[in-house]
Amino acid sequence: MKYAFFDTKPYDIPSFEKFGRDKGIEFKFFEAKLTRDTASLAEGCDGVCVFVNDTVNAEVIDILYSFGVKAVALRCAGYNNVDIRHCFGKLHVFHVPAYSPYAVAEHAMALLLTSIRRIHKAFIRTRDYNFSLSGLTGFDLHGKTVGVIGTGRIGRVFIDICRGFGMKILAYDKFPAENGNIEYVTLERLFAESDIISLHCPLTEETHHLIDEGAIKKMKKGVVIINTSRGALIDAEALLAGIKSRHIGAACLDVYEEEADVFFEDFSGHIMDDDTLARLISMPNVIVTSHQAFLTEEALRNIAETTVENINEFSEKGYCENELCYRCGKTESCRSKRKKCF
Repeated sequence: MKYAFFDTKPYDIPSFEKFGRDKGIEFKFFEAKLTRDTASLAEGCDGVCVFVNDTVNAEVIDILYSFGVKAVALRCAGYNNVDIRHCFGKLHVFHVPAYSPYAVAEHAMALLLTSIRRIHKAFIRTRDYNFSLSGLTGFDLHGKTVGVIGTGRIGRVFIDICRGFGMKILAYDKFPAENGNIEYVTLERLFAESDIISLHCPLTEETHHLIDEGAIKKMKKGVVIINTSRGALIDAEALLAGIKSRHIGAACLDVYEEEADVFFEDFSGHIMDDDTLARLISMPNVIVTSHQAFLTEEALRNIAETTVENINEFSEKGYCENELCYRCGKTESCRSKRKKCF
């Protein structure tokens, strides 16, 4: 089996080469992202392996299909960059539903603690031998209310971490988790009562710009917003306006709405073309990391192992337990009715 591996980073190669070699899978590593212009690199391959910022729209799908590509192996949980509907009948798509919920949840808490205790500012000061405490006053997490939007694996781990700090938990999810001892409320109540709001839901048409101007107006003054899920859950312009008006107290962002052409690359010697991102980064109460919440040794190993297992299972059985399907409208759960999506 041969798979074209797009948007390759140095940390991807060791694990994928190891697990791929064990299963007889050859990965052709390309630094380029998958687009209409690079899709031809997959000619002669059985499938493609893609990440969050690769483009798998209808045009790219048709190009891949014309080359005889049979599968799209996502090495991530989210699939908002894949036109699942257009893939149906052409390309089988599978993802990694769980690689390390701890990695992302712990990063969300790390961002929060760094922000509210001004650790990033203190680090910069002491590097210059400035040991003044002026402007570094934070606040206790104990007793604060955190609103968690999305209570899948990552959201529930984050909730457990917050409980350890003695925080009150409010949650919202269209599909509440059973037996989780979680207090579910409406979005309106979550917005109104939360001191901190953390996003852990997938990006869909329904959740696109879940945090917009209207939602921000419903929030407490001084609210801290954390996003380690998908950038477009937040309207970046509305977020910026909320920060400038002092309504939002702080923002901790590991993802950004227009990150595809920026994140994972080094632009330190260039002018930033994205004015919104540049202004967000310039704000003293905003922390931005470049979609690194998943980046732990354990997560990288689990991603590679699960992706390779998905490819191998599809090759041997013709279907994959982690296949995504459009047939019945239940993208992730349709396999409960059918083994093969088409």
